[in-house]
Amino acid sequence: MIDNFNNKSNLLVENQYFPCTNWIKLLFWQTHINITPFEPYRKMSFRNRCVVAGSNGLVSLSVPVENGRNQRVPFKDVRISYRENWQTQHWRTLTACYNNSAFFEFYRDGLEQLFLKKEVFLFDLDICILFWLKKALRLDCKIDILADMGTYDIEGLLDMRDKWLPKNFQDGETQAGELAHRYFQVFENKIGFQPNLSVLDLLFNEGPNAHTWLKTGTHIIG
Repeated sequence: MIDNFNNKSNLLVENQYFPCTNWIKLLFWQTHINITPFEPYRKMSFRNRCVVAGSNGLVSLSVPVENGRNQRVPFKDVRISYRENWQTQHWRTLTACYNNSAFFEFYRDGLEQLFLKKEVFLFDLDICILFWLKKALRLDCKIDILADMGTYDIEGLLDMRDKWLPKNFQDGETQAGELAHRYFQVFENKIGFQPNLSVLDLLFNEGPNAHTWLKTGTHIIG
């Protein structure tokens, strides 16, 4: 279902690692978004992972965390594990998937700097990514990091946390003509058009035009 919810000016979302396109579209439809570092960390979410397209199908990239994914702590306290060189692995995967895309070189230098950072906490890494995307996509909405979720009144907010999860992020995308608003993808001739991937897929393939695509495109609010 396509829903324009223009009567909502405040949006509550989770912080994602290179968010999916539908998540980013929400930001284009709002004037103000809120993110809380105090929510309980949720495993199997996009908080520490993203999905991109490779020549053989979808590729999931995950940021490893200390103490395992089942820990019951606030998101802000989840520490990134550097026991494995996951940053190099993620960067090599993105290069392999998108080196031949039209705009990979355009974003390469700025993006590579994010993979050189050694942030201690996952939430902080996701925030760095979000503000890099905000600039790259020319996103106008105001982003607030809530100081204390325990005392914050969320009744007036549109709560869209965990609307899209790795297990269902493409559900419903092929129904009701939702694929009509496509963009070029490098491996579409091999694996078909893949909706709602990480916004990096859109950026690398469409470049500055990604702003217009996100601003005018449709999204599903079920």
